[in-house]
Parts: sequence; C-alpha cells; structure tokens
Amino acid sequence: MAEKNSAGSPDINSPPDQPTLNEKDFGAKSEDVTYDAERQGSVVGPAWMYKRWKFGPFSSWYASPATQIILVACVCFLCPGMFNAINGIGAAGQLDRTASNNANIALYSTFSVVGFFAGTAVNLIGVKLTLSFGGMGYCIYVASFLCYNHTQNQGFVIFAGALLGACAGCLWAAQGAIMMSYPGEENKGKYIAWFWMIFNMGGVLGSLIPLGQNINNSTGTVNDGTYIGFIVLMVCGAALTWSLVNAGNVLRPDGTKVILMKHPTFQSEFKGLWEVLRTDWYIVLLFPMFFASNFFYTYQPNDVNLARFTVRTRALNGVLYWFMQIIGSGIIGYALDFPRLARTTRAKIGLGMLLVFTMVIWGGGYAFQKTYSLDPDQFSADKAKQAAAEARKTDWTDSGYIGPMFLYMFYGFFDAAWQTTVYWMMGALTNNSRKLANFAGFYKGIQSAGGAVAFAINRENPPYMNEFFGNWGLLLAGILFAAPVVLYKVRDTVPIEDDLKFSDETAEEVKGLRDANEVVH
Repeated sequence: MAEKNSAGSPDINSPPDQPTLNEKDFGAKSEDVTYDAERQGSVVGPAWMYKRWKFGPFSSWYASPATQIILVACVCFLCPGMFNAINGIGAAGQLDRTASNNANIALYSTFSVVGFFAGTAVNLIGVKLTLSFGGMGYCIYVASFLCYNHTQNQGFVIFAGALLGACAGCLWAAQGAIMMSYPGEENKGKYIAWFWMIFNMGGVLGSLIPLGQNINNSTGTVNDGTYIGFIVLMVCGAALTWSLVNAGNVLRPDGTKVILMKHPTFQSEFKGLWEVLRTDWYIVLLFPMFFASNFFYTYQPNDVNLARFTVRTRALNGVLYWFMQIIGSGIIGYALDFPRLARTTRAKIGLGMLLVFTMVIWGGGYAFQKTYSLDPDQFSADKAKQAAAEARKTDWTDSGYIGPMFLYMFYGFFDAAWQTTVYWMMGALTNNSRKLANFAGFYKGIQSAGGAVAFAINRENPPYMNEFFGNWGLLLAGILFAAPVVLYKVRDTVPIEDDLKFSDETAEEVKGLRDANEVVH
C-alpha cells in the first residue's frame, strides 16, 4: 500500500498501490509479484500496466514481455505479414514481374542502408515511435500496385518500394530489439517462436485473400479487391503500434527490467553503433548468414511459384508456405530453449540441424529445378504469348502438383528454421537492449542488401538453375562463417556485469524488484 504522511493522507511521493503480477511460462503456475516500495524507481508506469489479467489458463500483465511480444507480433501480422502474402504470390500479384522487381530493388536498397543504422533510431526515440513510423509504408506499397493495375505507373511503385524500405528498416530493428531483449535467457527461443508463429499467421490468412478472390481467375493478375483488402489490414497494423508500452515500463516475472540507456543522445547512440562493431567484432562473422536469409525470397516466389503455377495455385502455395513457417518456428524455437541441455550445446545442435535442413530441402529443390527452365513467353509483350505461358503452368488439379507442393511447403519450414535460429543466436550473445537493437539493425540491413542484389539479378532473367545454386551456396557459406561464433562466443549465461558495460544503468536499477520468491505474499 502507498505510505501515508502524518496527516493520514496518502503520500504522493510513495509508489502507487500495485496489483499482483502473475507470469512464469505464460500458462504454468507461478508466484505473485508485488511492487517493491524500497525500489520505487524500478518500475516507471501507471498501475494498470501491472494489473494481472487472465484468459483461460493463461495469466500475465500488460507491461510483461509476453504481452508486448504478442502485440508486436500482431503488428507484424498485419503489416509485413500481409506484405509477405502479396509478394509470395509472385510479382506482387502481377503477371509481369518487372514492376515488382524494380520496386523490390528500391525497397531492399533503401532497407539495407536504413536498416543498418535503424538500431540507433530505436535507442534514441524508443520502440513505440520507431514501430509507428515503420508501419506506415506497407499500405502505401500495396496501394501503388492497386494504382498500377489501372495506370501502369511504375514510378509510383518504385517510390513506394523505396519508402517502404525506410519504414521497414525501422520497424524490424524495433521488433528485433523487443523480441531478443524483453525475455529472460531461458525464454528467448520460446518468445521468438511465439512471435514468428503469430507473424506468419499473417502470411497464411493474407494468402487466403488472393486465394478466395482469384479461385476462378485465369488472367494471371490479381484483382482490385485483393489489394484493397491488404490495404485495410495494413492500416490497422500501423495503428496498433500505439498500443505498445515503452521499453522502460516492461517488467519481467523475476522483477528485472530491460537494460536500456537512461539518457540517450544522437551522439551517444551513433557512437554506440561503432562501439558494438569494435567490441563485438565477431558479429561480422554472422553477416554472410544475414545476407543469405532473404536472398531466396526472390528465387522461391518468382522462379518457383510464379514460374510453375497458375495464379490460384500460387495463392494456395502461399497459404501452405506460411503455414509451414508457423510449424517450423514453433519446433525450432522451443527446441532451442530445451532446459535439459546447456545453451552452448543447444547452439551447436541448432547450427548442425540447419546444415541438415539446407542439404536435404535444397537437395530436393535441385531435383525439381532440373525439370524446368525459364519460359520466354512469360515475359513477352505479346498478351497472347503471356496467356499461352500461363496456360502451360501447373494447377492444383493437375496430377504432377503434389510433389512440388510439398517442396514449397518445406521451403517455408526452412525459412522459419533459419530466421528463428539466427535471432536466437544473436539473443544468446547479450541481453542488453541497446546492443540488441544494433544487432537487429545489422541483421535487417545486411539481409536487405542480399534481397536487393537478388532482385537485381532476377530482373535480368538469368537461368533458374544459376539462381538456385547461388542461393544454395550462400546458405552453406553462412553456416560455415557462423560456426566460430557458435563454438566460441555463445555462453550458457551472460553475466549482468557484461550486459551493463554498454549502458549507463546500474545493476540495482536493472534488478529492480527482488526475486519473485522473496516478495510473494
């Protein structure tokens, strides 16, 4: 209870009454945690943020890591999740991939620059403002293709792509900082899995929009209703960013806070970016892994899905691709948190499994790629030739569809396994939110540079097999370069003293409340 002064009135300088908090493994039985009056500065936020709520067997509070990660996952469900759905159809729903490729080159080129430095913006202005700015670009991007359906205005499409690159760079840096720094060390894989599963539900449900809209469409181009549906959902996602709390309000179940910079300035954060590269130089060894992680986002939708399947089958493939991402992230995320194995052991097993997935799944892709090559009629200016090329593509009613369908599904599983493992590895290197924001910025910046290069290559219509081997080789190189980081830099736990070296906070401020077991009542 709040303390009273000599007159018997509540003292405005004492902490407010705090309802109990309840969260352990988000569903498992846990202890009640109360506000610690002796450390009244440890939690800064109104009482409602720490009021316990229950939903069936689940129990948490608004400013908990679990609730905040679910909220940011819902934002990404509605913004980049819908973007993935429309791009997953191939050529963003167009028959000719030229406009889409040019937009994506602009997008990923801008993304690669902004994304690399976006961690500085996150640390300077906070996650809420960064996410809010980031969410705006997605609806404008899809609106440009709605306009293109009627005007063929490729300039607007390219501008929208460049704008989205800047917006997405900010959104993903903030998202990465939240996902990797809010959970405790024992829950990082699980929380990454939760995020990735909810986020990819956006791809699943988003792909159902073009599937339903185009189930009887044989033109090869999605209709206006498809684009309008995506725009509405993306606007809702951008608005949802304002429901998040600031990182300084977040309270973990053990009473600790997120490690931040109390008084960030532009100078301190720009300097901090280079300090990370100097002190944590080994992050550079993960750059090939970052670069490869979006490189196949051109090959899979354009050289496999667009090249081989009718528009309605492409939409179905998109549903299955993103559904397998949900399965993959759930399996890999929970496996990486397996409590009976040391974190160093889990890291080595995780990288080894990635190598197995890369050889097996992409080995199957090689067998499929040998069965077809680029059809020049698909890119002809002659509408009759385009229609003929579309008619030669595989539909879900054709007898040869099942094998390629499973291959495309496992491409989705592989993507989730790769991304979940990369995020987990970065989260295993530090718990400092400031440093992890920079790591996330490096990841998305380098990743987007790979995407820009891939789309630029794809625009020139090279042989599909050349692009396939480029992707396969980059993935194997990424695993090879990441091995020293996994072997020598991942530790079973990161001491708080090491995490505080990159912050102006003290151990007392970060520890905040005492351990939950000491304040249970």
